[in-house]
Amino acid sequence: MLLILQIWCSKLPDRSENRTYLRKMLLNKGRRPCQPKRNIFFLKTHKTASSTIMNILLRYGEFNNLTFALPVRFTYYFYPKYFSALYVDGFSEKGNKNFNIMCHHMRFSFTEVQKVMPNDTFYFTVLRNPVSLMESSFSYYKDKGPFAKAKNLEDFLSNTSTYYDVKMDKSHLAKNLMNFDFGFDPNELDTIKNEKSAQMTIDKIFKLVLIMEYFDESLILLKDALCWSFDDVLSFPLNRRNNTTKKALSLETQEKVKRWNSLDWQMYIYFNNSFWKHVEKFGRERMQREVRILQMKRAEAEKKCLQGEVALSHLKGNLIMPHQSGIATILGYNLKPGITTNKALCQRLIIPEVQYSNLLHFKQKRKQTQIHYYKARA
Repeated sequence: MLLILQIWCSKLPDRSENRTYLRKMLLNKGRRPCQPKRNIFFLKTHKTASSTIMNILLRYGEFNNLTFALPVRFTYYFYPKYFSALYVDGFSEKGNKNFNIMCHHMRFSFTEVQKVMPNDTFYFTVLRNPVSLMESSFSYYKDKGPFAKAKNLEDFLSNTSTYYDVKMDKSHLAKNLMNFDFGFDPNELDTIKNEKSAQMTIDKIFKLVLIMEYFDESLILLKDALCWSFDDVLSFPLNRRNNTTKKALSLETQEKVKRWNSLDWQMYIYFNNSFWKHVEKFGRERMQREVRILQMKRAEAEKKCLQGEVALSHLKGNLIMPHQSGIATILGYNLKPGITTNKALCQRLIIPEVQYSNLLHFKQKRKQTQIHYYKARA
């Protein structure tokens, strides 16, 4: 540990306060007394780096023996239907709220989530700039709904009356997707009253709204809010596209995206401003220091765990095969051969959400079976 501290501290500017701060943080000293939060709800919005955040939550829950509110079928709660508590495996109207973490895709319904999660649950989510979100969504969902017949994103935006129909299957993927995930009407008129109503509702329920464009800063705020450690929020980017399937958008196209997704755009502006208020409260210098620590720990984990990020054809093992969709090429990771130290952590860091969810389904079913067995013998 001392050797690691010396190496990491040497990478910072030669200032004694930086070295002292780094030692304190890495040794979990100098932090306000608090208890790590165990009851957590994460609204997993689409195409917002939410799969990476979900992996953090799945690992924390698994390694700390917490109970997940898993979907009764598939790896989502019958999305795009509104969420119902009945969609949770093991939920009972008469039962106690014994679930700790809920983080799979849903169309949010607060009243239904409250039936499942404890009263002291910490609610948070993540947003993304609607311009890059739209470009990513078009690539990922190209073969679905309104995007299917459009030549490209510019063609779609120039002919929305031709391609988009609110009654069409998968239409929600093509307009104000984040508002839809929050449970709002993506086709509602963009008025100040509607915008303020949505913002107030989200502000009241969600204690923290992360911003994808400032991902590491978001993880630091999350770590602080949950009273977790750097190791708890360690992550590798998951469900990431190959650069060859990414497309730069002209300024004209970007403006069209903002107008078409005006509800999402206004939501993003509001919570981006809110995010930086959280950063100011946290402290900008402290933020810079902690981001640096997180990045160094990630680099160290990459060095220990990863052989490389590769396309599907070069992946080794079914457990790490990411889901492919549309015209996007989703990348995955190969582990270094012969890992002996922290192999379980390395494996969990790169497992896609579908495989990880299936694994947790199996583990929870086995645990429930064992509990029933011992109760029957008692």
